[in-house]
Amino acid sequence: QLQLVESGGGLVQPGGSLRLSCAASGFTSNNYVIGWFRQAPGKEREGVSCIGRSDGATGYTESVKGRFTISGDVTKNTVYLQMNSLKPEDTAVYYCAAGRRSLITIARRMCLLRASEYDYWGQGTQVTVSS
Repeated sequence: QLQLVESGGGLVQPGGSLRLSCAASGFTSNNYVIGWFRQAPGKEREGVSCIGRSDGATGYTESVKGRFTISGDVTKNTVYLQMNSLKPEDTAVYYCAAGRRSLITIARRMCLLRASEYDYWGQGTQVTVSS
């Protein structure tokens, strides 16, 4: 059973930075995608960023491009989300998720931010951007 544990959330002022970590265990192969999603109060869950475990292919939602960076440390089975230039609209509970990666996304060196692609979810960590 694959398990995911997020950490690193907190309160930060606008323009500040945070780094989220997702510690994973239970991988049975490298053909997984790990993603970060977020959900703000009263809003639908939104895919933020993803990374392919085997090739490091990444993807970002438009609103975080240039501000957020996803990376992975395979030796530690940990994925990071570095968040810079944070805005109040980034306030949400952030979830780490993982799922089996499709052959098409592997061949195209891409990853998807559809929640339906992910089978395993962490408990979430709160990120609050406020002055």
